[in-house]
Amino acid sequence: MSAQAPSDRSDVPEILHPKNWPVPKGYSNGMMAEGRLIVTGGIVGWDEHGVFAKGFVAQARQTLLNIRAILEEGGAGPQHLMRLTWYVVDIDDYLANLRDLGRAYREVIGPHYPAMALVQVVRLVEKEALVEIEATAVVPSGA
Repeated sequence: MSAQAPSDRSDVPEILHPKNWPVPKGYSNGMMAEGRLIVTGGIVGWDEHGVFAKGFVAQARQTLLNIRAILEEGGAGPQHLMRLTWYVVDIDDYLANLRDLGRAYREVIGPHYPAMALVQVVRLVEKEALVEIEATAVVPSGA
């Protein structure tokens, strides 16, 4: 495996990209960092009152906002994300909304694209949920 040139910033994970592989769009193949680990459970797109946003993109945006709030509780930010695992009930809904989803992602997370996986599931525990995301982040030691 080869890694991209190391970052000058020790608070940013290093992206791992094997030589001659196609460049991924909107995600990274691998990430590497040292520090304190933050993991979330499956986070859904509801607000602090348990009310779900309406529609796939709105729920995905709220889910990402909820993940960002958890990261902040741990002294981290979106730049510390190492992995996101997305669970969706309709992959066609996801694919049909890529442009708006990408816009919402960049508004909440910014230009940081950790390793990601997308899985279609039959349903989620919360019946109204259209998407659920698990996150893993690493906060650099001393941050």
